[in-house]
Amino acid sequence: MDVKHIAKQTTKTLMSYLTYQAVRTVIGQLAETDPPRSLWLHQFTSQESVQDGERYLEALFREQPDLGFRILTVREHLAEMVADYLPEMLRAGIQQANLQQRCQQLERMTQVSEANVESSNPETPE
Repeated sequence: MDVKHIAKQTTKTLMSYLTYQAVRTVIGQLAETDPPRSLWLHQFTSQESVQDGERYLEALFREQPDLGFRILTVREHLAEMVADYLPEMLRAGIQQANLQQRCQQLERMTQVSEANVESSNPETPE
């Protein structure tokens, strides 16, 4: 297991997600202050996948550099706000989700075992 590679891929995914959140934030801000630009950015985003945040930003900078810089600023701000909470929330979230998955699996295994016992030992009416 290459932990460093996993960390890099996780960081890349998180950066793209924060780019997506920054785009949503900017579209919302523009909807209040400049509806035509909000519509333009919304349409641009529907044509250019924000799944790869860096590629999306490169395309946006070719079209509207000022919006690109605005999204960079919002993304950086979001990263600063989230960074303090993320490690603890991630650990707690994974532990809770794992516990729920284990409980559900144990319930399924128990139900299957009970069903097998009942089907192999049918009660005979007296």
